[in-house]
Amino acid sequence: MKCNSFVIADAKKCVGCKMCEMACHKAHNSQETTIGNMRKNLVSRIHVIKTNEGKAPVQCRHCEDAPCAKACALGAIREEDNIIVVDESKCVGCKLCTVACPFGAIEIGKNEQGKNVALKCDMCKAKDQQACVKACPKKALRVFNVDEDKKSKNSIAVENLPAI
Repeated sequence: MKCNSFVIADAKKCVGCKMCEMACHKAHNSQETTIGNMRKNLVSRIHVIKTNEGKAPVQCRHCEDAPCAKACALGAIREEDNIIVVDESKCVGCKLCTVACPFGAIEIGKNEQGKNVALKCDMCKAKDQQACVKACPKKALRVFNVDEDKKSKNSIAVENLPAI
């Protein structure tokens, strides 16, 4: 079974600049947006959270047994090519997925057509690279692949075995 990849943040590197949010907005909106003259809300699928302990982006973990998909009575959220995606044409903005998400990584917002729908990370599935990862000036974001991480850890474990 292939595990879903997701974007993960290193909170020690994040400076809270929100470049990831801006890059996400641009990657998912066809209309030209300039920051100094913004006339519409920034709609991002990644959100930088600031607490007393630090700052870090929060985004969808593309769960293997996605609670958001299970909560969606209309089947608007599903797994597609190891990514949990929202079919905006089926979504009615009922908010059940936002309640079910253990990470708070889904929100209801207006899509480009002005319809209220569930918005979440889709790993920039139509792009070559994830916009947030590419935009981060501190390299605090990276794509985490469970299968590759396990192989890497296994290799390191074998290399560190004592000679018998």
